[in-house]
Amino acid sequence: MKELFSKQRIVAKDGFNRWLIAPAALGIHLCIGSVYAWSLFNPALVARLGVVTSAADDWTLKSVVWIFTVAIVFLGLSAAFAGKWLEKVGPRLVGSIAAVCWGGGFIVGGMGIVSGELWMLYLGYGVLGGCGLGLGYISPVSTLIRWFPDRRGMATGIAIMGFGGGAMIAKFMIGPIIRAYYNAPDYLGTIDSVNLMTEAGRRVVEHAGQLKEVVVIGANDVADMFVPGPEGVYLVGTGDIGVAQTFFTLGAVYFVIMLIAAFSYRVPKEGWLPEGYVVPDETKGMITEHDVHIDEALKTPQFWQLWIMLCLNVTAGIGVIAVAKTMMKDIFGGALPDIVNLEFAASYVLMISAFNMVGRFFWASTSDYIGRKNTYFIFFGLGALLYASIPFAAQAVSVAPSITWLVMFYAATMLIFTMYGGAFATIPAYLADIFGTKYVGGIHGRLLTAWSTAGVLGPLAITSLRESATVNAIKDLVAHIDPLVFKSTFGAGVEQLNTLMETKTVTIAKLMEISPTGTLDPTPSLYNQTMYLMAALLVIAFIANFFMRPVHPSHHMAKDA
Repeated sequence: MKELFSKQRIVAKDGFNRWLIAPAALGIHLCIGSVYAWSLFNPALVARLGVVTSAADDWTLKSVVWIFTVAIVFLGLSAAFAGKWLEKVGPRLVGSIAAVCWGGGFIVGGMGIVSGELWMLYLGYGVLGGCGLGLGYISPVSTLIRWFPDRRGMATGIAIMGFGGGAMIAKFMIGPIIRAYYNAPDYLGTIDSVNLMTEAGRRVVEHAGQLKEVVVIGANDVADMFVPGPEGVYLVGTGDIGVAQTFFTLGAVYFVIMLIAAFSYRVPKEGWLPEGYVVPDETKGMITEHDVHIDEALKTPQFWQLWIMLCLNVTAGIGVIAVAKTMMKDIFGGALPDIVNLEFAASYVLMISAFNMVGRFFWASTSDYIGRKNTYFIFFGLGALLYASIPFAAQAVSVAPSITWLVMFYAATMLIFTMYGGAFATIPAYLADIFGTKYVGGIHGRLLTAWSTAGVLGPLAITSLRESATVNAIKDLVAHIDPLVFKSTFGAGVEQLNTLMETKTVTIAKLMEISPTGTLDPTPSLYNQTMYLMAALLVIAFIANFFMRPVHPSHHMAKDA
C-alpha cells in the first residue's frame, strides 16, 4: 500500500506526454474550487429552521460567512506545512489525502447542519475541508512547472484555472440539488387571516393549543425565498431547506473525482527537459537560473513583498466573493427587482467563476510575454480604480434606477475577478522566476499563508462594515416612521428596536414597506466603505510590487547542492 502512493512509482517513462498532467490538475482544482461558490449556500444556511426566510434561532449571515473564512485559513496553513513534504512524497499521496479531507469535510459539515451544531460545520467544511483545499491546491503546481519550464505562466494557469472555474460547475449542482431535497414548511395563511403576536421580539401564533414561532413573508420578501411561495405566515421548524443532503451528495462526488485525478499524476525524471528547450545561460530581467532553498527564501525581502502583494490582493477580492450573491441583491434587487432576482444573483456567482477562471489562464499566459512584474502593475493599478467605481454605481442606481448602472457594476466586477484569479495563477511563476524551480512547490505553500490571513481580513471587513451600515440604516429609517405605525406592524414599540433587530423581526426590507413615500432604500450603499478600503489595499500592493528586485546572490544555492 505504501508503494502505491510513493513518488518513485509515479516517475514518468520515456516518451510520456506531459499534456496528460493537465486533466489531472484540472480535476482536483475544479472540485476544490467549488469553495468559491460558498455564497450559494448562504441563503439556505441562514434559513435552516425558517426555510422560507430566517427565523430567530437561525444562523446569521455573518456566522456562516466565517465558515468560508476558516476554510481559507486552513487552506493556507495546510499548504504551508505540506509544501516541503510534497517535494518529498510526491503529488499522488498529497492529492489522495486532499480527496479524503475535502469529501469528508462535506460529510461532517452536513452532519452539523442536521444536528444544528454550527461548530461541526466549522470543523467539517472549515477545518477538515480547508486542509483538503490546501493539499489539493499545491499538489499539481510544482509538478506542472517542472513539466513546462519553457512556459511557467501558462502551466500554473492551467492548474489554477480549475480552481477559479470550480464555482461555475458548482452553480449548476448546488441549486438544483438543494431544490431536489427541498420541502416547504407548513403555511398557516395570509397575514390578515392569522392572529400574530410578538413575544420577546419573536413572531408567534397559537397553534394546536401552543404558542409556536412563525416567520412572516411580506411583499418585499417573496423575491428572496429560495423556492418562491405565497406571502403570509409559515410555521418555524417544519419543512426542510435541503442543504444538509446537498452536502452529503457533493462530498461523495468530489471524493471520487479527486481520487481518480490524484492517481493520474506523474512526475518527470530528474534532469528532464522538453525537447528543443535550452536552459538560459544568464538571467533575463526578473527570471533567474539559480535556486533558493525553501528555508532561505523566507529570509529574503522578495518573499515578504510577494506575501504582502498576495495578501492584499486576496483581501480585496475574497470578501466580495464570500457575499457575492447577497451583495448583488442588496445593491440592485430593490432598484431593479424585475431583473435582479435570486436566479440573477446566482448567475452572477456563475459569471464570477467564469471570469475568474478565464483570467487565471489569460493573465498567467500573458505574463510569459510582458513579464510578471508588469502584469501585477495592471492588477493593482486598474483594480484600485475599479473598486472605487462600485460605490458610484450603487449610489447612482438608488437615486435613479437604470440598467446602465447594473451594466457598469457588472463589467467592473468581472474585470476585477479576472485579475483576482490572474494574480493567483501568476504567483507560482513569479516565485519560480525569483527563487528558481527546485523548491517552488514548498515556497508557494508557505506563501499561501498570505491567503489564510486574507481569508480572515476580507470577510471580516465586508461583514463588519456591512453590519454596521445596516444598523445605522435601520435606525435612520425608524427615525422617519410614525411610532404608532411601527408598533402596529411589529407588535412592539420603537424602544425594543435592538431586540427586534436581533431576532430578525425588523429588517430594512420590512421598514421600507412602511416608510414615507419617497424614502430612498439605503441597502445599495451598505458596501461603499468596504469598496473604498479594498481600493486602498491595492494601492499598497502596487507599491510593494514597484520595489521588487532580483534576489541577492548570497541567497542562491550552490550549483551542485
